[in-house]
Amino acid sequence: MREIDLNTWNRKQHYDHFCSLTDPSFAVTIPFDVTQAYKKAKDSNISFFAKYLHDCMLAINTTENLKYRIENNKVIAYDVIHASPTIMKADNTYGFSMVDFDTDLNIFIKNLESEKHRVQNSTNLYPPREGILNCIYCSAMPWLNFTGHKEPFSGTVDSVPKLAFGKASRVNNILMMNVSLNVNHALVDGYHVSLFAKKFQDYLNA
Repeated sequence: MREIDLNTWNRKQHYDHFCSLTDPSFAVTIPFDVTQAYKKAKDSNISFFAKYLHDCMLAINTTENLKYRIENNKVIAYDVIHASPTIMKADNTYGFSMVDFDTDLNIFIKNLESEKHRVQNSTNLYPPREGILNCIYCSAMPWLNFTGHKEPFSGTVDSVPKLAFGKASRVNNILMMNVSLNVNHALVDGYHVSLFAKKFQDYLNA
């Protein structure tokens, strides 16, 4: 990881402006074509969730500003961002997890399955590595085809991007899935979100 020099950063004024706000976050909901990703998952007999989450993490890890975090009034750029998805339990509650990212899909799936087993056999809400910032928070809501989404706001400095994945629904033989992305505007602009969206769609199509 490395520290961003705020004095020479071309977004310093934007950073200062949004850091002065009570809630500096903004969110968008983006429709993605998951037709090819779903087909690949079924053909390969792997979890569709694991497939699109991996594609999402590939896009996150190749979008510079989504790897920035605010720590002790400093902007830190992390080398690798991991996934912290909510994992459903048998009683319809859930636990938070921490899944190590790997560019290799098979390794990522093993990491995800390991965390799934841990969460589903634990009474703890939080993962052992609670509090790290080099991650994204995400949850899947496969029961809902939402067009808008709001994340809870703690009232403290929060720079970890949050994503919610909706229900995949067929539209004219194309499988579409809405994805909500909530980011801190002090670090991320709409332009950076658009870069992520393009990369995510490219990985979904691969």
